[in-house]
Amino acid sequence: MNNTTEILLGLFVVYIAAQVGAEIAQRLKLPPVVGEIAAGVVVGSSVLGWIEITEPLEVLAEIGAVLLLFSVGLETRVDELKKVGRVATMVGVLGVILPFVMGAAWAIYSGYGAPQAMFVAAAFVATSAGITARVLQDMGVLNRTESRVILGAAVIDDILAMLLLGVVTALQSGSGVNIANLLLVLVQAVGFVAVIALIGTRIMRRSSPLLDVPINPLSPLTISLALCLGLAVAASYLGLAAIIGAFLAGMVAAETEQRHTLETQLRPITAFLVPFFFVVTGAKVDLAELGSISALVTLLVVTLLAITGKLFGCGLGALSLGRKSALIVGIGMVPRGEVGIIVASLGLQAGVFSSTVYATIIAMSLLTSIIAPPALQLFFAGKRKVVSP
Repeated sequence: MNNTTEILLGLFVVYIAAQVGAEIAQRLKLPPVVGEIAAGVVVGSSVLGWIEITEPLEVLAEIGAVLLLFSVGLETRVDELKKVGRVATMVGVLGVILPFVMGAAWAIYSGYGAPQAMFVAAAFVATSAGITARVLQDMGVLNRTESRVILGAAVIDDILAMLLLGVVTALQSGSGVNIANLLLVLVQAVGFVAVIALIGTRIMRRSSPLLDVPINPLSPLTISLALCLGLAVAASYLGLAAIIGAFLAGMVAAETEQRHTLETQLRPITAFLVPFFFVVTGAKVDLAELGSISALVTLLVVTLLAITGKLFGCGLGALSLGRKSALIVGIGMVPRGEVGIIVASLGLQAGVFSSTVYATIIAMSLLTSIIAPPALQLFFAGKRKVVSP
């Protein structure tokens, strides 16, 4: 079997697994994303071993995440986010501080030195915008106040998590923390988000007729996708997650006259590419490292801390919306997903984590990603009225 055939076979297995998992999940009244992540665990090396996480699969998964956040941004108007800006900021800040403190306290209690404990704590911090966004989109509640708060806070979360990761990496290497560099990174990140969200959307609002100038009837879509990829690259260069740039690109495209046409044209593309992200995320967990009672107890404790930190931290920031809405926001910020996995990988490479701790953090990231969607669905179903901030 040649290399091309192996790659295509891997893509085939992943895509079929995603469809089967999503179908089973929906029949069990669960969000499709839960089935897709679970399918990844099953076909990955931990259970059936049908797929190996190769570079082509990783790239396709990343593209899927980028397109997912672009489609979510396409359903998010900047004026709507402005209305919840103060609440989203509170949610984002408190949703970083409390989980970080709880994670550091657990790591120190478990015997880690201060620099290593800070690294462990960083895995507790950032919310996975991709997973929560997919659930909100599938439920058709992106226009709800709680959803707008969650998405806005996830952007703030990502900026703060990036800065924290810079600090803990510097502490681990022993090079010390360069305050000037961190401030520069913060200004660049905040400036990027502000310029694109505030100025970029205004420019696009006035320039949307230009999207129809090319002869190609799909030019609005092709130009918007180019914008998506361009801003994803720009976000990566600034140290932000590429998906944040994609989300901002979607918000810019949402201001065009062709917004609803773009949503329709993008649907088949996301239906094909987005499932790869969730299956690959699930396939990365190694169940063998969690085979002992002590490892399972550690996983339970870490997962409870991760959930509690976000529920209380983010929920406290959203209390002005009312208790039920604050709870929904807290639940929506719980998934760690790919962000926790990235931090775990960096910790393993730096020699901070053992293979067991690495597997524990990855499993925690996946468990929080699986637990949150059904809870979101349950609480949104019981709360029909849109809450205004």
